[in-house]
Amino acid sequence: MTKFDEATQAIRVDDTTYDVCLDGGYSIGGPLNGGYLLATVLRAVVDESPHAHPVSTSAQFLRAAVPGPATVRIERLKSGRTATMTRATLVQDGRSFIDTLVTTATLDPAATPEWADGPASPMPDLSDCTKLPDPKPESNMNLNAQMELRFDPPTIGWLAGEPTGRPESRAYFRMAETQDPDPFVLALAVDALPPVVFSAGARGWAPTVELTWHLRALPAPGWLTLLGSGRLISDGWFDEDVEVWDSAGRLVAQSRQLARVGRG
Repeated sequence: MTKFDEATQAIRVDDTTYDVCLDGGYSIGGPLNGGYLLATVLRAVVDESPHAHPVSTSAQFLRAAVPGPATVRIERLKSGRTATMTRATLVQDGRSFIDTLVTTATLDPAATPEWADGPASPMPDLSDCTKLPDPKPESNMNLNAQMELRFDPPTIGWLAGEPTGRPESRAYFRMAETQDPDPFVLALAVDALPPVVFSAGARGWAPTVELTWHLRALPAPGWLTLLGSGRLISDGWFDEDVEVWDSAGRLVAQSRQLARVGRG
């Protein structure tokens, strides 16, 4: 079992309840990463479902969860031969922190697309990409140690005060500990990029309010490619779309989130 598997482990208590322990290693300056929290919730959902894969997840982030014990409460809404619909709520100290609707199904790992589009943006070779500087210990950016990201250089120009002016973020991704990507890793990956508004000139914590993501295929081993973009920044809100492509060149996940523009 990898460290990520341990950090997202859900232990069954009864038919509708799972115990989890939220790991502070996935914090970003204090709050826990939303993708990590979804991976934890999905462990419980998949364990309870007759189907193996979370193909659609829609989450409302009600408040910022903190490291420590928590509970996932499960309510199966409908189950059939091809899909099961479940409501799952992450609860901590008696309060709901994330409310999700999840559809599980069983994907065929050998399936081939009948039609497929290409990536929204080209990426340079991995050797031409760069990583972010290591965060200062006092910053509490613990998430960085759990994964490796290699960025398309223009999309992190904001670090040097040279944002592109467009909401965008692109990088290669893998876990820091050797681990083939799976649906739970993809839940983390869709929320692993710096907020796309950084490249448009904004700074500061940008809390996610709602995030929906779809598992489109089971990923091949190796680096994932994350392509993030936005369509509108207005009135303190922004959207962020992420495509996740695997090492075989297949689209394996898609996400869209609505978030608040941070204040630097």
